[in-house]
Formats: sequence, C-alpha cells, structure tokens
Amino acid sequence: MPVIGEVLSSVKIIVRDIVPLVFKTIVKRPKPDDIDNLPLRLAKTAKACPDKTAIIFEGRKISWGELDRRAGQVAQALRNEGVGFGDTVSLMMDNRIEFIENMFGIMRAGAAVSLINTNLRGAQLVHCISTTNARALIVGSEHGDSVAEVKANCDLKEGKDILMVADVDAPLTPNWAVDFSQTIEQVEPIDDAHIPPVRLSDPAIYIFTSGTTGLPKAAIQKQGRQTLFCDLGRAVGLKLVRDDCMYICLPLYHATGLCVGFLGALGVGATVFLKRKFSARHFLDDVRENNCNTFIYIGELCRYLLAQPIKPNDADNPLEKMTGNGLRPDIWMEFKERFGVPKVYEFYGASEGNTSFMNFFNRDRTIGAAIIPPSVVEYDVAADVVIRDEKGFCKKVEPGQPGLLLGPITKSAEFVGYTDRRATEEKILRDVFKPGDAFFNTGDLIKSVDVGFACGIKHFQFVDRVGDTFRWKGENCSTNEVGEIINRHGDIDVCNVYGVEVPGADGRAGMAALLLKEGACFDAASVSALVEKDLAVYARPVFIRILSEQQLTGTFKLQKGTLREEAYHPDRCADEIYVWKSDLSSYAKMDSAYYEKIMAAEVGF
Repeated sequence: MPVIGEVLSSVKIIVRDIVPLVFKTIVKRPKPDDIDNLPLRLAKTAKACPDKTAIIFEGRKISWGELDRRAGQVAQALRNEGVGFGDTVSLMMDNRIEFIENMFGIMRAGAAVSLINTNLRGAQLVHCISTTNARALIVGSEHGDSVAEVKANCDLKEGKDILMVADVDAPLTPNWAVDFSQTIEQVEPIDDAHIPPVRLSDPAIYIFTSGTTGLPKAAIQKQGRQTLFCDLGRAVGLKLVRDDCMYICLPLYHATGLCVGFLGALGVGATVFLKRKFSARHFLDDVRENNCNTFIYIGELCRYLLAQPIKPNDADNPLEKMTGNGLRPDIWMEFKERFGVPKVYEFYGASEGNTSFMNFFNRDRTIGAAIIPPSVVEYDVAADVVIRDEKGFCKKVEPGQPGLLLGPITKSAEFVGYTDRRATEEKILRDVFKPGDAFFNTGDLIKSVDVGFACGIKHFQFVDRVGDTFRWKGENCSTNEVGEIINRHGDIDVCNVYGVEVPGADGRAGMAALLLKEGACFDAASVSALVEKDLAVYARPVFIRILSEQQLTGTFKLQKGTLREEAYHPDRCADEIYVWKSDLSSYAKMDSAYYEKIMAAEVGF
C-alpha cells in the first residue's frame, strides 16, 4: 500500500502541477509584446485583498493596498524628475518595507531597477552603479557612508540624482543627496493613465552576479521572467495560498529572497515577515510569534540553525514548508527532523540562466527535476575544461556520474545574458552535440540520483561549483575579479585566486596564491587594508599563500587544481600561509594551533 500511495501521489503532482506548468511555459507562452509587468501584478493583488497584511517588518505592518499606493507615490516623484520608460534606477537599501516600495515605484514609472549588493564598497560599487547607465540612485541612509566614498567617481549629479531614503534614527540628509522620503510624502500616486505600457519583453530588474572574468555582471531580468515567479509560487513547489506567512531574511537584492520569496507571496497575496538580517538565535521566536509557516533559505542558514543549542521544543513551531537552495545532503534529514519541517522544496537556478530545477515531489536530498531536460556532460575538473570526443563534441555522463550542467538555448529557453556582450558570449558553449548548437554554461557540476518512483522523471543533486568562481557566505565570487583588485598592490606580481573547503562551512572560502615582485616582502597590513577597502566581506580571500614560483598549466593558464588540493594545509605545502582574522581585521601568519581550530570548525568562518 505505501508503494501504491507513492505512485498515486507522484501521478497527482504530474497532472496538477507539472503538466500545466509545461503547457504555460512552453506550449502556450505569452507573447513578448503582451502588456504585463510586476506593477500590474501588485495592483491586481492590492485590488483583490487591499487590507491584507503584505509585510511585517520590525514592528510595522503594511497592507497590499497601502503598498500599491506607496509605490505609486514613488513613481510620481520619479516621473517629476524626468525618470521614465527606458531608464534605469539603481537601488541600494537594506531589507525593509521601503525597499519594496521603491522597487515597485521605479518600475511603475516605466524604468528598470538595478539592485545593488549592500556589501559592496569602492571600485565594485562604482562599477555596479555605472554599468547599467543608471539615471539615478535611490540609497537607504544606512548606506550613505558607502556612497559618500565613491560619489565623485559616479556619473551622478550631487544634490539631484542621489535620492536618499531615511532609515530609523537616520541623520539629516547630506547636501549631496535629495531627501527622497520627504519628496515621496509630498506627491499623490501616479495616475494610472500615465503609467507606461511595459511589456513582458522589457527589462524589469538587473541582478549582479559574478562571472568568470572582471567585475560583477549585470544580469538582465525581463518582466516576463519576473511575472512567472508570481505564478510559480502558487502553482508548484510551495503551493502558496493567501493565508500563508513567509519568513524572508535573505537579501532582496538577490533572486532567492526577492523572486522566489517575495514575488511568490505577491502572486497570491500572502504575508511576508521580513528580516533585515538573519538571526539564528531569534529565528524560532520570530517564526512562532508571527505564525510563519513558510521559510525561504540558503544552505548556510540551515547550518547556522543546526549549530544552535538543541532545545526539546525545536520542532514545536508552525513551519510546514521551505524552499531555497544549497541544503546539503549531509544535513538534510537532520534539519527536517529537528525542526519538524515536512516539506523541503529545494530548487536550483542561476539568476541569469535558462535552466532550473524544482523538487516537485518533495524527495529528500535532491534539487529535483527540470522542466526542460538539461544536458550533463563530462568535465575535467583538474584541467577546467569540458571533455570532447574525437569529432570535437561533448559527451553526456553516465547515470550517477557528476558532470557539467548545460542549458540548451532555444526560443522557449532563451539566455538573455548581461549588459556586457563579451561576458554573455563567455557563458555560451557552442558546438556541444552538433555544429551550430548553443548552450548556457552554468559552471556547476550535478549528478542524477535515485529517489524512488517519480513517474520516470530524473532527479539530480548539486555537486560543486567549478571554473573561475567560488561560493562563500551565500555569494558567488569571481576569482578573476578578486585577483584584479589584489593585483593593484605594488608588491604583487601575480595573484591566483581559487576556492577551498573549510570544515563546518558551506561553499568554499577564497584563497589567493601570491607571487611577489623580485625583492618584495609580503606586507600583511597594506594587503589587508586593500581588500578591506575594495572587496566585499564575502569576496575577501580568507587565506593567502606566498608562492616561491608561479605554477602554470600545459596551456600556460594559472594552475588552480594542485593549489586547491594543497589548500592551506601545512603538511601539504611548504609556502607561508596567512589567514584573515576578523578580530584583527587583518591577515596573520597561520600557526599549527589556529590550523587545528579551523579543522575542528571552531573558528566561526
């Protein structure tokens, strides 16, 4: 009987969830010129449930109707400043109600939103503000200092194009910014008759993602992709309903928190409990107090929660379902059992990518199945290249073997790419199985797994990130981007960056192998000052290795494979190793005692 029940459940999911989704996304795709966009979706939800609480944040509440009205005021204020269709406005703000108001207001004015990572400083911040040709920057006062450091290097007029939104207990708006909080209060919401007819094919948001080279890339997200997220929350995975309350602590400038989380709630009019930052200590109290039955996660948060002292009532909470990415197989069951969460809808998908997976069937330890069948090909990790046969074509992996995930680029699975055309082309792998075909290179290794009966639909597990990126603190980091910045130091000849594993931590920590210029000595203080000034916290190399000579591959590329294997282990390499110590805000030489603390997962990276 259990087997029959499992079969019937799988068939039900196929008929109820997957078939309609395939029909809508592939068979009956909306036309690119259709007038549909996120502001219209907000207006629709506001009309359906105007008094329903949309967001709970730090003791404040705002209804869907009021949120729609506030977005209209932002739109009118921007239109008064000449912002309109075809423009882009940058948004840099903590998770708070005003973030959502301003994001929708920008789009209601007809412009696209460029979401700025609030961790960025210096050159990275300048690049992200400038690369989308932003007409204006809306910044929360909590990040005024970061903008003050770089405003002279941005193509924005002081006192006009930098619009500041006050935070709690915010100081007076500086003279180089406009008090946008006051400006918004002085206008009425934009007249619907003056809202630009934004189409599904028009840009909605730019999300910055680290590619294989250079500074962060602005991935273009069209309105059609974003409205789909509104539908997905209701149709598959979480199966959201209006009575749900969703816990979101992930940054809204990233796709998981914003698109999978908030837009999913928007689609049905559910309530969002929004946190500025994640707190493992207060998590369950927040969940219970606000009756949150849904949790948006990344694997790192789950590991933090498991590290908290065990309490007998951990499972006594309203959580029913959770969705996110990066929940590692080794802690999957422990998390479910300890916190009493019956349904984990793990998903996989790059912000800029054209292939995604969803754990429709609620199978443990899997990212689920793909709507559009993916291609997984053989990959040489050491050489960092795809393996091709004698004809020059890629080879698909055997079942259960890890391989590089590729997404076929077709009319129904387009790859829009980035604002940088060269960066877009670098993510495309051509002549994969036949001359002239094209695939999006995810840069990720996955493998198929046996999950029992699932109507013959193949399921997969995430294995690792490859190539010139590493993932740390929930962020993808470009090794070349980090290397380019560290190479600015006058004593460094070559900087080779790669990711290394750290016990008890998700992802890979950054490590930089430095070849110093002839006669130079490693100056820990000046290198520390450089990375602290110009690199976000997550992008700073945790470890530094001082090389006696540079190591190259047979094709004269920087060697990373051997360096990754040797990592920071003193018994594997004779070079000096330095480690970033957060209490000192500086690099210090690694000693055996500190190494043992790292191995015992006692450092707290």
